[in-house]
Amino acid sequence: MKRALVTGGSGTIGAAIARALGDAGHFVYVHAHRNADAAAGVAAAIAAAGGQASAVAFDVTDHDATAVALRALLDDGPIQVLVNNAGVHDDAPLAGMRAAQWTGVIDVVLNGFFNVTQPLLLPMMATRWGRVINIASVAGIAGNRGQANYAAAKAGLIAAGKSLAIELGSRGVTVNSVAPGIVEGPMGAAAFPPARVKALVPVGRAATPREIADVVAFLASDAASYVSGEVIRVDGAMY
Repeated sequence: MKRALVTGGSGTIGAAIARALGDAGHFVYVHAHRNADAAAGVAAAIAAAGGQASAVAFDVTDHDATAVALRALLDDGPIQVLVNNAGVHDDAPLAGMRAAQWTGVIDVVLNGFFNVTQPLLLPMMATRWGRVINIASVAGIAGNRGQANYAAAKAGLIAAGKSLAIELGSRGVTVNSVAPGIVEGPMGAAAFPPARVKALVPVGRAATPREIADVVAFLASDAASYVSGEVIRVDGAMY
């Protein structure tokens, strides 16, 4: 049984990813920062379905606290599947964006990627099998009005993943990004009413969280052993 860590696992997409990995037979660490109770609920749901999971809580923007938390996980063995899903958005046109809005989003998405991923790499590489899957966004590919900070962070995540894929290619570790478009859930519903979704998405609807999670589960499987350095859009032909 391989051990997986899903950051931001208490949220809509993260919870679906954690459950999909649990269904695939992985032991899943469901991460949260402020919403530890929700992460515990996701872990309990995985266990109720016959899987194995545990909730963990730490702030991905805090390098030292993240290192301490990850050392505790590594005491039980390497993490071989890492899903960097933790993210936040704080939207405003760039002309009116506060510095805190810019740095806050970059800190969670991009610095959080470094803080979580870097300590896990050597133990993962030693097993000669690993999967790093970054949850990006179509905003990181095409941009989005009012989201220069979010688009920059997700574009940086994609570029970091491509570089890491090159670095780890000979070590049995693949690195890929999944770029969702509009996804069902509170955040998507608030930003995209049904008429807007139909206008933007040729498929005519938002993705379900499970549809994102199923792509992640594929990338985490042996079937995706030769897929690395890729960005897979899950956007209903939006772009």
